[in-house]
Amino acid sequence: MTKRDLLALEDWSPGQTEALLELAQRIKRGQVSGGLENRVLAMVFLSPDPHSRLSLETAMFLHGGTAVVLEQGQAGEDIIDTARVLGRSTDALAVRTRQTGGDWAVARQEPELKAFAGNYPKPVINLGSARRDPSQALADAMTLQQHLGRVEGKRFVLTWAWHPQALPTAVAASAALAAARLGMEIVIARPEGYELDPEDTALIRKTAQRAGGEFVHINNDPDDALVGADAVYVASWGSVKLFGDPDQERETRAGLRDWRLTGSRLRSTRGGKGVVLHPFPFRRNVGIDEKVLEGATAAVVDQAENRLHAQRAILLELMGTPIP
Repeated sequence: MTKRDLLALEDWSPGQTEALLELAQRIKRGQVSGGLENRVLAMVFLSPDPHSRLSLETAMFLHGGTAVVLEQGQAGEDIIDTARVLGRSTDALAVRTRQTGGDWAVARQEPELKAFAGNYPKPVINLGSARRDPSQALADAMTLQQHLGRVEGKRFVLTWAWHPQALPTAVAASAALAAARLGMEIVIARPEGYELDPEDTALIRKTAQRAGGEFVHINNDPDDALVGADAVYVASWGSVKLFGDPDQERETRAGLRDWRLTGSRLRSTRGGKGVVLHPFPFRRNVGIDEKVLEGATAAVVDQAENRLHAQRAILLELMGTPIP
């Protein structure tokens, strides 16, 4: 049997992704149970992620399986050896790699993720790397469908938000790719110097066009970009140009605190009712105002819940018994 991983959502065909979304929706409606009895999921965190750990442990429990965790540095051996040993005692591996520091030319190749995938003989699930977070992307797609219904042709705005740390581009790029796969119009708003990796931008454009959507434009004005938006995705990410240079990065972003989603900006979305998404965790009144988070169009808690159902679907698809 050919080994099957989920390292990036675009590695799967549109039909496979659609089937995964449908399975996640069935799971959310309570129509699927079991399927992971006597299965063991190993989780390796080279950078912390309590939300992924909670959702995966819950997912395995709900479907009759078990999850075991190796904390950062716990294994104490080379990735190759860790992966091979885990392959003898577990049925799938979920891994979160280091996402910051070093040279972007190296980090963008995701050597740690590829080392795990290349040496673990069973399914590997990417919980977040320098460039991709597929389970978050699947949850984002679920949330867009839940709140917008038919999403084709509707406008999705990915907007940069200030954060005290330089975060990876993985969530932002994955979210835009998920919306592009749904055939939405894509707008990316970010300050000068905070472009996504050029290959990721090109892939977002190509994906949108193939799905019948459109890459509308890239905007460096946080007010203009939100005009007419049906969905606003707030995310923080660091400059790939300054990756590995935290001092210069900190200096560059120091004057960008105005990049946050406010109530007045939200009013410029379509009918003032643009659906608001933001991955956990977030800082209230930093990248997004509290009144927006508590507003009627905020979908952030649904988004967090949907990550659980998305991961349940991923686990069942990759390591479970066939679902009728």
